Amino acid sequence: MGLLFRISTVIKNYNLIYYSIVCFAFFLTLSSCNVVKRVKNGEHLITENTIIEDGKTNNEERVNNIIIQKTNSGMRGFLSFPLRLHIYNLARPNIDSIINANVLSDSSKVKRKIALLSKKQFDKQIESRRNFNSWLKRTGEAPMILDEEKTIKTANNLKKYYYSKGWFNNEVNYEIEKDSTKKAKVTYKIVKKTPYILDSITPIISSPAIESLYDTFSKSSLLVKGEQHDEQNFENERERINTYLRNAGFYYFGQDYIRFVTDTIGTNHKVNTELIIANRSIRRNDSTTIEPFKVYKIKEVNIFTDDNFDNRFKTISDTTKYKDYTLYSKDKLKFRPKALTDAIFINKGDIYSDLARSRTSNYLNDLQMFRFPSIDYVENEEDTSLTANIYLEPKKKYALSFDPEINQSNIQTIGFSFSTGLKIRNVFRGAETLEITGIAAIGASKNRTDDESAFFDINEFGGNIRLTLPRLFTPFNTDKIIPKYMSPSTAINFSATSQQNIGLDKQTLSSIVSYNWFPSKTVTHNLELFNVQFVKNLNTSNYFGVYANSFSRLNTVARDINYITNDATLGIPEEADQFINDVLTENTSLTPSDNDFITVNNIEERKQRLTENNLIFSTSFDYKKDKRKNIFDNDFSVFKWRVELAGNLLSNLSRVIGSPKNEDGSYDVFGVTFSQYFKTEIDYIKYFDFGRKNVFAFRSYAGIAIPYGNSNSIPFAESFFAGGPNDNRAWTAYNLGPGSSTTTNEFNEANFKIHLSAEQRFSLFGDLRGALFVDAGNIWNVLDNVEEEAATFIDFSSLKDIAVGSGFGLRYDFDFFVLRFDVGFKTYDPSLTEGNRWFKTYNFRNAVYNIGINYPF
Repeated sequence: MGLLFRISTVIKNYNLIYYSIVCFAFFLTLSSCNVVKRVKNGEHLITENTIIEDGKTNNEERVNNIIIQKTNSGMRGFLSFPLRLHIYNLARPNIDSIINANVLSDSSKVKRKIALLSKKQFDKQIESRRNFNSWLKRTGEAPMILDEEKTIKTANNLKKYYYSKGWFNNEVNYEIEKDSTKKAKVTYKIVKKTPYILDSITPIISSPAIESLYDTFSKSSLLVKGEQHDEQNFENERERINTYLRNAGFYYFGQDYIRFVTDTIGTNHKVNTELIIANRSIRRNDSTTIEPFKVYKIKEVNIFTDDNFDNRFKTISDTTKYKDYTLYSKDKLKFRPKALTDAIFINKGDIYSDLARSRTSNYLNDLQMFRFPSIDYVENEEDTSLTANIYLEPKKKYALSFDPEINQSNIQTIGFSFSTGLKIRNVFRGAETLEITGIAAIGASKNRTDDESAFFDINEFGGNIRLTLPRLFTPFNTDKIIPKYMSPSTAINFSATSQQNIGLDKQTLSSIVSYNWFPSKTVTHNLELFNVQFVKNLNTSNYFGVYANSFSRLNTVARDINYITNDATLGIPEEADQFINDVLTENTSLTPSDNDFITVNNIEERKQRLTENNLIFSTSFDYKKDKRKNIFDNDFSVFKWRVELAGNLLSNLSRVIGSPKNEDGSYDVFGVTFSQYFKTEIDYIKYFDFGRKNVFAFRSYAGIAIPYGNSNSIPFAESFFAGGPNDNRAWTAYNLGPGSSTTTNEFNEANFKIHLSAEQRFSLFGDLRGALFVDAGNIWNVLDNVEEEAATFIDFSSLKDIAVGSGFGLRYDFDFFVLRFDVGFKTYDPSLTEGNRWFKTYNFRNAVYNIGINYPF
C-alpha cells in the first residue's frame, strides 16, 4: 500500500512538475541569451544606477526619477529580468540583408519556392518575416547604452534638487564602473552638508487692500521659521496666497504678482526671505499702467437659460426676476427659477470668489441638465463691481437607450436579453431626472428534460423606475446641516422582477429612498432612509432539483439506513420531504445523537432558510473616502464603511399595535416573517507606486451581520460568501468555507467574513502587465442558529481556519478597461485536517483559473 500511495502521489504531481519544467525551460532559454547581444564594441549597457546619499543608498522614487539614463525595464524590477530587452535582441538589425543573402540572392531557390507556393504567397512570406522582425523591435526595448554626457546632466540635476531642498552647498560626483562584458554601473555620490534654515520673513506689499489682509492670511503660512528651506514650500505658499486673495475679491490677481527674494550672505546657514506682492499691471494698447489691486463685488447675476448655437440669432423673449437673480430665455422658461438659482453660489453683493465660481460650475454639471455650462464676468467701469453671466445649454429632454445581449452561463445553454430605458430630464421643472428601464430575457435551460416543452424555457422580466431630485427631499430645511455646496440629492427607486425556471423562480419587489452628498472632494456620504425588499419563492418544491448536492447527501443517508434500496432515489419533493420528516420525528433507526440525523437536520434547516420568503425593511449609512486624484494615480487609499439596521421599525410597530406572533415566536407582516439584524462592513484599499508601472496593492475587509429579535439567521441575499475572481482566487465563488467545514453545498455563505489581499503588479512589455498575489480569508457563522463547530467562529483560535491562496496573473490594458487572467493555487486549505493543510493541492490540476474585467480591487 505504501508503494501504491507513493506512485499515486507522483502521478498527481506530474502535472505540476511538467508545467514547471516547461516554464523553467522557457525562462532559461531567454535568460541564456546575451543581454549585450546588440551592444556594439566600445559601448556599454547600463545595468545599474545607484544614488549614495551621505554614505547610504537612497531608493526614493522622487530622487531616482532624476536619473536621465534609466536601465532597461526589468533590469532591476521586481523579477530582475529584462524581458523586453531579450525580445528586442531576438530581432535582426539587418533583416533585409539576411533575407537577400539567404533567399533572394539565390535565383534557383526563389524559383523553387515560387513554384511551390506561388509568387503572391512567396512575397507574403518574405514580408511576414520583415513584419515579425519589426514587431520584435516594437514590442521589445533597445539596450540602454551609457552616455556620459547624460550622466553629467544627471549629476547637475541632482545638485539642483538637493539645493532646492535646502542643502545649498551640496556636492555631487559620479563613478562609472565598466567591465569587459560591455556592461556598466553608474554610482552618484552626494554629500549634502549643512542645511539652510528659514529665519525671517519680511512682507513688501504694494497694494494697501492686500496689505491690510496680511496679518490674516499669514497665520496659515507654509513658510515656518526654523524649518529647513524647501523650494516646493515656496511654490505651495504662492498658490495658497493666490487662492486666498482670489477668494477675497481680488478678481485680477494672479500668482505672477508674488515673488520671494532670499538672502543667505553671512547668515550662518539661515535664510532671510522677502515676500513681495506687486501692484496690478494693466496693458492698454501700447502702454502699461500700474495700479493697486482692488476688491470687486458682484453687482448683478444673469442666467441665460437656453443659450445654444441654434438660437444664437434669436432675441430674448422671456425675462424673470427671482430674488437677486435675472433669468433670460429666448423661448419659454422651462425650469422653475428656484431650481436654477439653488445651483448658483454667486450672490449679488458678495465679493468675488473663485470658490463660488467653481462650486457653481460643479453643481450645474452634477445636475446633468446642461452641456458645458460657462460663467463669464464683465467689469463695470463706473465702479469696482462685476456682472456675472451664466450661460446654460439644456440637454435634450428625452433620451432612449437600448442594450441587447447574448449570454451563456452554468444554468443555460444560450440566452438572449434586451433592456431599454427612457430618461426624462427636468420632469417636474425642478431639474429632476426620471429614468424608466425594463428588461426581458429568455434562455434555454441546460437541464431541460421534457422534449415537448418550449426550447426557451427560462425567462426573466423586470422594470425599474428611478427619480433623482437635486436636493434633499425632507419636510424640514437641512441647509445648515448639509449645505448645498455638498451637492445633496435624493433618489427614489422602485423595481420589480420575475424569474421562471431560474433557481426557485423568484418574484422580487423593492423600494429605496436614499440621500447622497459630498462633504469634500474625497468624501461621499449615502444614507438609505428606507430600503424595502420583498422576495417570494414561487417554486420551493424544486429545492432539491436546484441544490443537487444536498439531495445527493440525503439519498446517501436514506440508503445507509435502508430507507430505500441502493439503486433507488428519493422522489422530489414528496418522498424527500417525507424522509426528512420521518428522520426528524424519529420514525427511522436514526436518533438525535447520530451524525446522519444531524446531517438531515442541517439539510432541513438550510432548506427552510433558502425557501422562505424574505421581507427586509432596512436603513443604512455609507461612508467613503477616496484619495485617488485621477485614473492614472497609483499612490492612494480608499476607505469604506457601511452600517445597516433592519427590522427595528416593523418590530416596534408590531409590538405597539399588539400583533400576534407565529408558531416560531416571530412577527409576520402580510404573512411573511420580516428580517431583523445589524450589519456592518469595513473595507480599506491602499496602493503604493514604486515607479515604472510597478505597483503594490493591498486590501483588507471585514463584515459581520448579527440577527436578533425577529430573526435567528441572515437572509441569503445579505450574507457573505468567499472565493471568486475578486476575492480569494484559489477558490471559486461560494466554494470556500464556512470555517474548516467540508460542506459540499452549492452556495456556501455565512454571516461573518474576513478577507485580505496583497498584489504586486509590474510591467512585462507594451500594454501587458503581470502580477503575483496572495489572498487570505474565510467566512464563519457567528451568533446565529448554526451549531456546527467547524463552521462557527468561536474565538481567536478560529483564525487558524483562514484560507490562503496565492498565484500569478496576466493583465492586458485596453485603456478603457483591463482584461485580467489570474491563476490561484490553494496554499493553505482549512477544509483539510490540521497539520496537513499547507501546499497539499498546490498544483495546476487543482488551481482555479479566473477571468475578470479590471483589477480585483
